[in-house]
Amino acid sequence: MQITIRADSGFCRWRMLRWCDRHGLRYIVGVARNPVLPRLAAPLMQQAEAQFKATGQKQRYFARAAYRAGTWDRARPLIIKAEHSDQGPHPRFLVSNLAGEPDVLYDRRYCGRGPMENYIKEQQLSLFADRTSCHYFVHNPLRVLFSALAYVLVDDVRRVALVGTELAQAQVAEEGDSTRRADTIRWKLFKIGAVVRTSVRRLVLHLAGGYPLQELFRLVCRRLREIPLPTRPLAAVQQNTG
Repeated sequence: MQITIRADSGFCRWRMLRWCDRHGLRYIVGVARNPVLPRLAAPLMQQAEAQFKATGQKQRYFARAAYRAGTWDRARPLIIKAEHSDQGPHPRFLVSNLAGEPDVLYDRRYCGRGPMENYIKEQQLSLFADRTSCHYFVHNPLRVLFSALAYVLVDDVRRVALVGTELAQAQVAEEGDSTRRADTIRWKLFKIGAVVRTSVRRLVLHLAGGYPLQELFRLVCRRLREIPLPTRPLAAVQQNTG
C-alpha cells in the first residue's frame, strides 16, 4: 500500500519532507507564502491577470519549478498555481514528489484534503472529540474512540437513512451560531421532546405531537429497520476472529 501525505503549509517542514523521502512516502504539502515565491509566480500571474481582463472569466495557470527555502536541506519540486478572478489574484504553492500534471495534482490530490478536514472538524466540534480532560492518558484515547464510534453511527444514518431527504447533506451539529443549529441532524432529528414510559416488557416513547418532521422521522426509522442484520451469531464471529 502506497501512503500519500497531503497537508497544509503548517506541516511543510524539511525534516518531515526528508523523512518522507527516506521512507518512500509520497506527499503534496502547501507552502506558506514568502518574498521569494511571488517572484517565481510573477510571469504566470501577469498572464492570468491579462487574460482575466480580456475575457472577464477566472483564469488559472500551473507550472513546476525547483524550490529550496533557506532552512531546507535541499531543493524540492514546487507546484505553482497562478489564479486571477473577480476576487483578485490568488496564487498557491505546493511542494510534492508526486508525478503528474500540476493542475491534476492540485485539483484531485491536494484539494481533497478540504472535505477530510471538514469531517474531522465535524467529529471534533459536534461529537466532543476534543473533550480529553481525563487525568490519565490512557482514558483520553478511549473518549476519542467513543466519539469516533458516535460519528460512524451518525454518518451511517446520514448516508443510509437520510439519502434523498432535506438532511442528506446536513452536519451532525453546528456549535456556536444558533441560527445554523436548526439545519443540523442533532437539532432536527435527535433533539425531540418526548415522554418515556417503561413497563416490564416494553419501553414506549411518546413523541411530541407538534414535531414538524414526523414523516421524515418515520422514513428514517423505516430505513434503519430495513437494514439486514448479520446472519452469523456474534459468538461465532468472535471465535473466528479471536
